[in-house]
Amino acid sequence: MDPSMTRNIGPNLVTPWLGLSLKHPVVASASPLCQTVTGVAQLAKAGAAAVILPSLFEEQLHHDAAAFEFLSSAGCDSSAESSSYFPSFPEFDRGPTDYLKLIRDARAAIDVPLIASLNGTTDSGWTDYAREIEKAGADALELNVYGLPVDEDQNARMVEDRYVSIVKQVTQSIRIPVSVKMNPYFSSPMEMADRLIEAGASGLVLFNRFYQPDFDLEKMEVVPSLQLSSPSEIRLPLLWLSVLFGRTSGSLAASTGVETSSEVIKYLLAGADVVMTTSALLRHGPEHLRTLTDGLTQWMTQRGYESVGQMRGAMSLRNARNPSAFVRANYMKTLASYQHPFV
Repeated sequence: MDPSMTRNIGPNLVTPWLGLSLKHPVVASASPLCQTVTGVAQLAKAGAAAVILPSLFEEQLHHDAAAFEFLSSAGCDSSAESSSYFPSFPEFDRGPTDYLKLIRDARAAIDVPLIASLNGTTDSGWTDYAREIEKAGADALELNVYGLPVDEDQNARMVEDRYVSIVKQVTQSIRIPVSVKMNPYFSSPMEMADRLIEAGASGLVLFNRFYQPDFDLEKMEVVPSLQLSSPSEIRLPLLWLSVLFGRTSGSLAASTGVETSSEVIKYLLAGADVVMTTSALLRHGPEHLRTLTDGLTQWMTQRGYESVGQMRGAMSLRNARNPSAFVRANYMKTLASYQHPFV
């Protein structure tokens, strides 16, 4: 092959994630854009390397189960024939059929991996729906264990054990890979990451972004408050990705604060296998995916990187000149870097 032709090919953006091979590392994570087959198809057409569907919530599963129980028992004592009003349990789908249909239809509409998501806080009811999600055609499953430990009788180890229990139950019940969306508040994220991988998780997403309520001072009510993420929020996941890189066998995904290709590049340099974005796509539309990947390609070309694998983890803790001083030194430098306008 003529060497002049190879120079025009550009860097290799292919990246592995959860045992899957993606054409590049930018993934469209769960958002209102993914709620319909049309939206999922638009994201794939715009260049998403994979698409993550919005979560099926534990509350939805419990609601459907309760509704079935009520309907199937209502009037059951009114006559001897009352039990024939309802179909037998195997014939009655009490699950969220719309979500499973979305998986089936979206899987048929796109040619990139489709990731389903389960969101909950207890260790009940996950495995049956995980199996249904697998049967519907999802390529992988993201577990989003979302709950605040506000019970004083619940100690830190109990919270961690619940995460591990859920992961074990799900990964032992299905064959598709499972990733876990971690929260940043574990007392020892390194140990927790190891426990989740040992429990069967194929990868970790850093981090789960807790949505926190606000107070309405006029109505004196607690109100939900959702703000799209900003690049200033990448610092915490950036730190822990750089710490985990090379020290876990699981795939690492970065989440939160991805607005431009700069955030994509930083996350990859820290050690992420893939970078997930939601807020930027809601602000700028699905076509913004091209802007992110084009910016990554341009940066890699300018610096002579031939592949994503070559740059991944280049600025991680493992590759720091003085690993023992990595965190403490950055802490002190950050404090010293602030310039007060009144001094």
